[in-house]
Amino acid sequence: MTAQISIPSAAPAAQQRHTTAPVARAEPVVRRGSFWRIRGELSRRSAWLLTGAGLSLPFVVWWLWTALGLADPMFMPSPGAVLERIGRWWTSEGLLGDIGISVWRVMAGFGASALIALPLGLYIGTYRPVQAFLEPLTDFIRYMPAVAFIPLVMLWVGIDEGSKVLIIFIGTFFQMVLMVAEDVRRVPMAQIEAAQTMGANRSEIVKLVILPSAKPALLDTLRITCGWAWTYLVVAELVAANSGLGYAILKAQRYMHTDKIFAGILLIGLIGLITDQAFRWLHRRAFPWMRK
Repeated sequence: MTAQISIPSAAPAAQQRHTTAPVARAEPVVRRGSFWRIRGELSRRSAWLLTGAGLSLPFVVWWLWTALGLADPMFMPSPGAVLERIGRWWTSEGLLGDIGISVWRVMAGFGASALIALPLGLYIGTYRPVQAFLEPLTDFIRYMPAVAFIPLVMLWVGIDEGSKVLIIFIGTFFQMVLMVAEDVRRVPMAQIEAAQTMGANRSEIVKLVILPSAKPALLDTLRITCGWAWTYLVVAELVAANSGLGYAILKAQRYMHTDKIFAGILLIGLIGLITDQAFRWLHRRAFPWMRK
């Protein structure tokens, strides 16, 4: 015969006041002297001002350097000349097509890498036998430069779009596997033991405990490795390309068009920044409970 334990409820009036009272959203309080505090808070206005200053400072220095005549325009064009070149590239040289094909190559290589690296890293981080079998090999391959694979990729795949996607895949896959495995290993063992105590089996622990707990870190890993994918774009477009931002930079190098080189580099950085901010926005939307 089992005894049932009943916990007395709170007073009805107090409970009614608690449920009907509107809940105001707490805003972070920025205290005086917290500007230089370790992991302190910043007001939104201060954050935007510092962000704008940090992004503008290199361009201001660049403009002053060229305006004062301290650099040869052939080797360092002014910001105005670079903007003018971007305008000509847009109107008469197919900039939109170059951006489109480069974005497709990067996202195809990154997407294929994530599709395989996420489950593989999950198993490496969860099961010690898989870690002992695959992690040393992954560590070994990830130190090989992606550029060194270009001759083999051309022999195996050819010179079509698949070879460019494969170079980006090689450049991001092995690092992504190890980072995913490390994210999974950071899941507290106490959560796993609690699930085992409640009778969960291995698949339930992976599906209901490890994966949900690791999701915020996994999304950050995808954001970081997507940035790496963009750094391999110029390398990928070495493989017999006739379009794309990386190809345009390499072609401009042959003819000493440094204004177009600067334009291509800035455009890649801008697209990468937009991609990074999109991942951050997705992280805030998917995991609002992580915000202070």
